[in-house]
Amino acid sequence: MCGIVGYIGNRDAYPVLIKGLKRLEYRGYDSAGVALINAQGQLDVYKTKGKVADLENFVVEKDVSGTIGIAHTRWATHGEPNSANAHPHVSSSRNLALVHNGIIENYATIKAKLLAKGYKFCSETDTEVLVQLIEYVQISNHLSLFKAVQLALRQVIGAYAIAVLDKKNPKEIVVARKSSPLVIGVGDNEYFVGSDASPIVEYTNKVVYLKDGEIACITLGKDLEIVNLNNVKMVPEIKDVEFNLGKLEKGGYPHFMLKEVFEQPDCIIDCMRGRVNVESQKVLLSAVIDHKDKLLNARRFIIVACGTSWHAGLIGKRLIESFCRIPVEVNYASEFRYSDPLIDERDVVIAISQSGETADTLAAIELAKSKGAFIYGICNAIGSSIPRSTETGSYIHVGPEIGVASTKAFTGQVTVLTILALALAQEKHTMTKELFIKVLDELNRIPEKMKEVLYLDQQISNLAKIFTYAHNFIYMGRGYSYPVALEGALKLKEISYIHAEGYPAAEMKHGPIALVDIEMPVVVIATSGSLYEKVVSNVQEIKARKGRIIAIVTKGDQVISKMADWIIEIPETLECLDPLLTTLPLQLLAYHIAVCKGMNVDQPRNLAKSVTVE
Repeated sequence: MCGIVGYIGNRDAYPVLIKGLKRLEYRGYDSAGVALINAQGQLDVYKTKGKVADLENFVVEKDVSGTIGIAHTRWATHGEPNSANAHPHVSSSRNLALVHNGIIENYATIKAKLLAKGYKFCSETDTEVLVQLIEYVQISNHLSLFKAVQLALRQVIGAYAIAVLDKKNPKEIVVARKSSPLVIGVGDNEYFVGSDASPIVEYTNKVVYLKDGEIACITLGKDLEIVNLNNVKMVPEIKDVEFNLGKLEKGGYPHFMLKEVFEQPDCIIDCMRGRVNVESQKVLLSAVIDHKDKLLNARRFIIVACGTSWHAGLIGKRLIESFCRIPVEVNYASEFRYSDPLIDERDVVIAISQSGETADTLAAIELAKSKGAFIYGICNAIGSSIPRSTETGSYIHVGPEIGVASTKAFTGQVTVLTILALALAQEKHTMTKELFIKVLDELNRIPEKMKEVLYLDQQISNLAKIFTYAHNFIYMGRGYSYPVALEGALKLKEISYIHAEGYPAAEMKHGPIALVDIEMPVVVIATSGSLYEKVVSNVQEIKARKGRIIAIVTKGDQVISKMADWIIEIPETLECLDPLLTTLPLQLLAYHIAVCKGMNVDQPRNLAKSVTVE
C-alpha cells in the first residue's frame, strides 16, 4: 500500500527521493519521510504527518545533503497516521533506518522478546519492531547489515518490502521483498529503488524486479548481490522497461482521475491493438493461441478479483457464458482464499488486478495453483507479481493509473474480457458467424462512441451540483448493467464519501425500496436491450415512491426519458458492450459531485491504489 523510494549514487539523493515519492503518492499519503546519510556520516531522518508536500515544507532549511537515502509515503496499517508512526523508523542506536511496505503479522511476539531485552519503542508500528530486530541480530552476532537482514527476516511472518540503511556503511542499501513489490533500477554507477518503476524510469530503463523471498545488497561501485532467505545466491535478471513519463503528469487536467476518464477511448484502442482485426474478422489473443487445449477444455472458469476488478469479473462472467457456453463463477479473492474451494486441474482461474500486486488475489492464485488449476492473469502493470505467478494471461495496456478510484483500468479489463470471450467462442464455434462479426465490428466502434459520451462532461458537471446535499444514493441496473450499477456506486462512495449502493433493479422490491423517498436520488441504467421493458417497470416503482431518478438511456429513448427527472443520453451499442459506455457518465457524475464537495478525488481518505496487504 505504501510507497518506497531509494537512491545510491553520485548525485544528490534528496531531489530524487522527493520526486519519486510524488510519483508513488497514489500508494499512500497519510504521512511521509526521508532518511539520508550526509557527507559527515550522520543519519538525518525527517518525517511528518500529511502528504509529500508537507514533508517538503517540513525540511525547509534542514540539511538534506547526501548521495544515499531512502524515503516513504505511508498508508497506515499499524498505528494512526502521525509523525511518530511515519517512516523511516530508526533503531535504538540510530545507526539503522528502515522503510517498509506490508504487515509483520508476528510483530507482537517479536516486540515482547525485544522489550524483555531492554529495547524501547517510540511508535505503534510493526515496522519499528523490524528495524530493532535487525539491529539486535546484527549486534548480537557481529554481522554485516546484509547478513543481519537475512537472519532477521527468517523470524518474520507476514508481507514486506523493505529498504535499510546503516550509517556505518554509507555506500550500501539492503532491500528485500515478500508478497509486496520492489524494483531496483540499474543506472551508470548508481542504483534506484521503488515500489514500482514510476520513480525510476526517468533515470534508467534497466530494472530488476526482486522476487519473493529475495534480499539484495546494493553497493555503490559493485554489481547487485541477491540471495534468498536460505542464502542461495540468485542471478539478477535485468529487464528493459518502457514507460511513458507523460502518463505520470496531469497534462492540464485538474486531477488525474479526470485525465484518466478522458484517456479511455485511446486506452481501449491500445487494448485492442493487434488483437481485434475487423478486416480479417478474427480475434488474435496469444494466450488462447498458446494454451488452446487447456482453455477450450476447461470444466469451468473461476474469476477471482477485488473491488472494481470484481465488478469487471461479473461482466466477464456474462460475456464468457453467453459467447462460449462455459460456466463461470466470480469470487472475491479475499473470500476465495479462505473458502476451501472445490477446484482441480480441470478448472481455469482468471485472476484480475490492475496493479498485479493485490495481496488477496495473489494468495488466491497460490491456492488455486496448489490444487492444480490453470491460472490466467489479467492486469495492467507489466512485470508485476501476478503476471509472474500465472501460466498465461493478458495485459490491458491502459498505461499507469494514478487516481486511486479506478476508471480506465475497469474499461480496459472489460475490453480484455470481451476479447477473451470472443477468442474462445471463435475456437469453440459457439457463436454464429453473423453475431461474431457484429460484436467485433461494434467493439471496434466503441472508442468513438466513448468520445461522444465524454462530450457530455459539462452537462454532467451541471447535474452534479444538484446532489452535493445527498447523503445516500441508489444505483440500479439489470443484466450487463447490474455490475455497472455496483461500479457506479463504488466510485461515488470512494471519492465523495456519500453512501451509495448498487442493486439489480428487480431486487429493489425485496427490501431496498423502503429507502426510497423524495430525498433519495436513484441512478438507473436503462439503455435499450432485452430487459428494457423490465427496467421500465422498476422505474415506475421508484417514481410511485417519489424517488428522484437520474436515467442513463440510449439516445432517442421515448419512455424512461419521460419518467426520469434527469436523463443522460448515450450512443446506441450492443447490449453486451453497454458497460463500456454506461460506465463513463457514472465516473463523471461521481467525479463532479466529489469536486463540488471539495474532496481530494485523486487521494480519497483511507484508501490507497495498490492493496498489497491483507
